[in-house]
Amino acid sequence: MVAVIPKEAPPNGGASCTDPKGPWQRVSEMQDKLHRWAAADSGRRFDDVFNLVHGPATLRVAFDRVAGNRGRNTPGIDGVTTDDVEHGFGVDGFLDHLRLSLKDGSFRPVPVRQRQIPKPGGSGKLRKLGIPTIADRVVQAALKRVLEPVFRGRLSVGLLWVPASSGSSRAHWASVRSARAVTTRVVTRSPVFS
Repeated sequence: MVAVIPKEAPPNGGASCTDPKGPWQRVSEMQDKLHRWAAADSGRRFDDVFNLVHGPATLRVAFDRVAGNRGRNTPGIDGVTTDDVEHGFGVDGFLDHLRLSLKDGSFRPVPVRQRQIPKPGGSGKLRKLGIPTIADRVVQAALKRVLEPVFRGRLSVGLLWVPASSGSSRAHWASVRSARAVTTRVVTRSPVFS
């Protein structure tokens, strides 16, 4: 059985970032719906989530999260930082361009910038660190915002769920790892990106 998203819950693809609700509230409501639907029907197919990923509100929230991270001014291979976007290109223009490239299928993730950093513990050994571009980070954050509630909803009805009140974050990290694995497959193997 293929479940269809109800008509009373349109994707936020046509939402503007100047919506009186604000992008954070719109994305929060979208995540609540996805979580409820995933928890209510473990066999439900989510066929239209890509429209949610490239929605203006989702991309705005994703950019805000990336811009609030500690590595916000660490450039990827393209040399662009969040400050460059905010003070140079303009956030709205950057997100509009990103949204259009996602919609028309021309978006391509680029290789990460590789750096060697010391391993924790003072052993003197180094480990590789990959630094994605700001655009790639925003797309990853948008995908996480859309996919995570689905995985959390599915995990909450399965055996893998560990309640948050138990003091364990295993369920959280299981959903994050699953979302990252799916995100990698979606971005690299989706017909939209091939």
